[in-house]
Amino acid sequence: MFTQDQLQDLINYNANGEGVVSVYLDTDCSQQTAETIKLQVRGMLRELNGTYGDDAEIIERYLDHSYDWTKPGLALFSAVTRDYFRAFPVAVSFRNRVRVGRKPYVKPLAHLLDHYAYYGVILVDRVGARYFEYHLGELLESEGVMGEDVRHLKKGSSSSSVGMRGGARGAQGGSRHEEEVVQRNMRDSAAAASRFFSNKPIRRLFIGGTAENVAQYRELLTKQLQSRIAGTFAMDMTAGEHEVRDQTLTMLRDYNTEREQKLVESMIAGDARGAKGITGLDDTLQAVSDKRVATLIISDGLRVPGYVQDDNGFVVANLARSPLSDQELQEVTDVIDSAVAYTLAQGGHVEVISDNPDLEAAGRIGAILRY
Repeated sequence: MFTQDQLQDLINYNANGEGVVSVYLDTDCSQQTAETIKLQVRGMLRELNGTYGDDAEIIERYLDHSYDWTKPGLALFSAVTRDYFRAFPVAVSFRNRVRVGRKPYVKPLAHLLDHYAYYGVILVDRVGARYFEYHLGELLESEGVMGEDVRHLKKGSSSSSVGMRGGARGAQGGSRHEEEVVQRNMRDSAAAASRFFSNKPIRRLFIGGTAENVAQYRELLTKQLQSRIAGTFAMDMTAGEHEVRDQTLTMLRDYNTEREQKLVESMIAGDARGAKGITGLDDTLQAVSDKRVATLIISDGLRVPGYVQDDNGFVVANLARSPLSDQELQEVTDVIDSAVAYTLAQGGHVEVISDNPDLEAAGRIGAILRY
């Protein structure tokens, strides 16, 4: 399972000037056969014939003989001249692409970690709850608790209170005793949720059930868990795990689209005020070089040639903006990828955003600054 440490290893990898082939694939065999996917990959790798032909051969051999095709996404990195090969199957599909550069192309993996790392799900009803921990769309652990059965008392039963014809009625139409049982079950399952998630680094939490049960339940959760709630949805407690996974992945995408829009708006507003926001290629690359970037925001697919100085993390696209001469810099085919690697190495975050008109209008790149 892919981790932040593995991303950091890719960022730190030094090919000593040799090229690294990076391949991202949609390997979802529920949509097309493995043989069809392999044919697509061969077409993608044709451009590597020549200098990187051996890398293409190793990648095809891996797909033919080593990959088990159980995961819908796959990232591959190869540098034959350095005896370097890495493969990372993941539970979320990628857009097919091939890149060759001085370092592994990490933008899609950084995007994956930012969007799908460590999230939790709770399914709740009036009797119990089920808990799920996910990372990158893959189930890590699950658990369930059941409380006392909620029995509907008949009208005129022995629990009827004096002066209350047919017995005391609760908020959901049940007896007072029934509602007390429901409250106790929910308190117990909320306490169990706190224990289940206590040592898990979840960043977002989704709660499923009826609207009434979810509203009642979320108020019983700890403040810490409440602060992580990213959405609620309708689902029966007996739903299969694959239904839970598919529903919450869709909700994560929607949640992240809204979050990305707010980030872009914050960046543009900060740039307009001259405070902790910047837009445009040259100014953003300067901020990366100055190590001021808290969050680098780029349009998916943005590629710009430029120059770098690895020793001090300097990036520039326009030599006229550089205090260093071209003899002191190394030319690269994609300075954006270098900016991503430097930002991550400096402890910053990277947002790769698709189909955002505001970001496109702002120059397809910008940043929220540390200072």
